[in-house]
Amino acid sequence: MADTKREIERKYELPVRPEGGDRGDGGSEPGGRRFVLPDLTKVPAVSAVSAEGVTELDAVYHDTADLRLTTDLLTLRRRTGGADAGWHLKFPVGNDVRDEIQAPLSDTLPDELAALVRSRVRGAELAPVVRLRTSRDLSLLVDKSGRTLAEVAVDTVRAQRLPDGSGTAGWTEIEVELADDGDPALLDAVEKVLRKAGVRPASASSKLARALAETAPAGSVPAARKTRNRDAGKGLKGAGHAAVTAGDHVLAYLREQADAIVSYDAAVRRDLPDSVHQLRVATRRMRSAFRTYKKVLDREASRPIGAELKWLAGELGVDRDQEVLAERLTERVDAHHPTLLLGPVHARLQIWDAAGRTDARARTLGVLDSARYLRLLDSVDALLADPPLLADSADRKPGKVLPRAIIKDYERLAGRVEHALALAPGEERDLALHDARKAAKRARYAADAASAALGTPAKRFSKRMRAVQTVLGDHQDSVVARDALRDLAIQAHAAGESAFTWGLLYGEEEARAADRERELPRVWKKSAEPKLRRALTG
Repeated sequence: MADTKREIERKYELPVRPEGGDRGDGGSEPGGRRFVLPDLTKVPAVSAVSAEGVTELDAVYHDTADLRLTTDLLTLRRRTGGADAGWHLKFPVGNDVRDEIQAPLSDTLPDELAALVRSRVRGAELAPVVRLRTSRDLSLLVDKSGRTLAEVAVDTVRAQRLPDGSGTAGWTEIEVELADDGDPALLDAVEKVLRKAGVRPASASSKLARALAETAPAGSVPAARKTRNRDAGKGLKGAGHAAVTAGDHVLAYLREQADAIVSYDAAVRRDLPDSVHQLRVATRRMRSAFRTYKKVLDREASRPIGAELKWLAGELGVDRDQEVLAERLTERVDAHHPTLLLGPVHARLQIWDAAGRTDARARTLGVLDSARYLRLLDSVDALLADPPLLADSADRKPGKVLPRAIIKDYERLAGRVEHALALAPGEERDLALHDARKAAKRARYAADAASAALGTPAKRFSKRMRAVQTVLGDHQDSVVARDALRDLAIQAHAAGESAFTWGLLYGEEEARAADRERELPRVWKKSAEPKLRRALTG
């Protein structure tokens, strides 16, 4: 079983010093020189520095031949020595922050870690790329009560390029890692003292990144895959090229969604909050962009991928819809006085939710492990690497092309809203309002995709479309909730329990849906103001 640890740390490069010195509480630099840590008791809250001695660490880092993990700032290693020997997979979270997933030491990569990198690795082989042998001189920064505030490690590193060992390098660096629940301000205070001693923040993001750079054959650049959102495709000339044409903007947006799908894949597997929702959103945004901007990107080429994206969103919806529905029903139950909760209401709701979530999660993980899903990811990469742009529109300025596509999606929404409002309340109207909700989402996504090009007008348009989507979404959630409440009432009655509370909640959901239907004309009128669309076209 793998464990996850939130790691907050900073790395530093040592100054070049010609003189030697005693070891003290520091470490040795290459060439036999010694580095002595400055007096870190000058850091506020640090009462003492406890020398823990030297530990020998031996780590072999694994990646694909084209360094897919390294390119995405992930590191995967098998390490022996120290208290945490085993397999370690690190994901970037933010500046100085990474999540480290640890698995017990074994000869081969544990299945759980292999699954977490599958969306990036796919069919490629993971193999050793660098070996790092580190002499770690560890010190603990402790407060007056003896509580550890941070660890300071002076690491003397010897790097060897694998598999042939042809390139080697060596250096010494400092790592300062905050203790669990520590105050991040401590890192700033420690850095201030280190800087006064001539120490500077490391230029490389990790030991692996430095090792790859310093052990690369002379005159070469470490092999790195062209990532999904960098350089690939005809729309952008290269990394850092500003988006100029309509094609540039559409491709940049699509690459953002492709990266999000790959990134949230691992988050879903780790069962992180809101991860299924975010993965599903990225999937829907990409599919929506294919349809909205068909004048920019050949629809015939994107259609098969769009169909697979629809399949993926539908599969993910089982998990996400269960999550949303459970939260809604729990909130409704908790809002009532206990005297209105007749029978084991909470217990029945929890049993229903647990059964639904177990089935939904198993289905989601099965989809992410499927060959069909991996083929979809490959197809997206292939399309973005050689995008089928339609020159007549793709090569034009975005202000001439993108607004027309947005307005077309708006007109589709307008037709659906007017149709739904003309119907009498009932099942037919519910279905029509659900169709309008999907159109509102598409119009919103269309504006979001163009916001980098069109600026404030697109953002304002998106905000209004979101207001319409919210009203229609709450209405649809009420429709779904009533179906679930009816099933719960039937189950309670069959078990000899009172169905009163479920009937009460059902009636309240009916009233809530009616409120949303009365609210829709007002929200729609505000969102349908012509000036919003005129602003898009300048």
